[in-house]
Amino acid sequence: MTRPRIFETIAALRKEVEIARRDGRRIALVPTMGALHDGHLSLVRSAQERADFVMASIFVNPTQFAPNEDFDAYPRDHEADIAKLAELGIDAVFLPTVGEMYPKGFATGVTVGGPARDLESATRPHFFNGVALVVTKLLLAALPDLAIFGEKDYQQLCVIRQFVRDLNMPVEIAGAPTVREGDGLAMSSRNRYLSPQDRHKAALLPVVLRDILKALDDGTHVPEALADGIRRLKEDGFEVDYLELRSAETLAPVDDATAEMRLLAAARLGDTRLIDNMAWSKPRAS
Repeated sequence: MTRPRIFETIAALRKEVEIARRDGRRIALVPTMGALHDGHLSLVRSAQERADFVMASIFVNPTQFAPNEDFDAYPRDHEADIAKLAELGIDAVFLPTVGEMYPKGFATGVTVGGPARDLESATRPHFFNGVALVVTKLLLAALPDLAIFGEKDYQQLCVIRQFVRDLNMPVEIAGAPTVREGDGLAMSSRNRYLSPQDRHKAALLPVVLRDILKALDDGTHVPEALADGIRRLKEDGFEVDYLELRSAETLAPVDDATAEMRLLAAARLGDTRLIDNMAWSKPRAS
């Protein structure tokens, strides 16, 4: 097992990328905040299938955290993360400091709209501007041909695709399927915050989403199916931020289920906030 090359500065990373590009290699980036699990590693494997030179970034981005959120508590274990990436044979890891990404005097922001409106933004209005800023900086630092993001954070994926398209960035943005635990819970670094009791309850979230999709398949009206799902979650102790069916492409609200949809949910158990989503298409009339 070979330890990947570690780069802590943008200048050093760009030199490595320049060499790879000069050799004619297709370059992929997998941005992460660390605390890597199998969901992250699946993104790396997907990148390795589609590119010749693959790098991951590990950076807990302060601009996407509000003052009352878990920036300081967010799990960090760089050595464990690097060891997992080494097992996959990744080529490089970008491990910048906050000072490298946001040096003294930094005064620029990125403002996003479109798919960034409501859902996550209703309770975290700061979030997507912070994500857009750090992803823009990472893409400009690494200059990849391809960047891969997980579909678990589906709204984030839509936002990134939108601003990359709007800003004419020459990079392909790809999504990779959500990876789940054995009981169906979407893998997340924050799952480790759950108490044993809440971890058991958390598995109800994907069950409710699947049941809603089945109800829609069976002809239940969208508002009725969503209301029943919210009721079940609340009865089991969840505090529901949202549970909505949206256009899969734009995340715009829909009055009736048409074309490709996404069922998106965010709910809290104790101090832990869980998000999940599932794809749905309205059955064709026979």
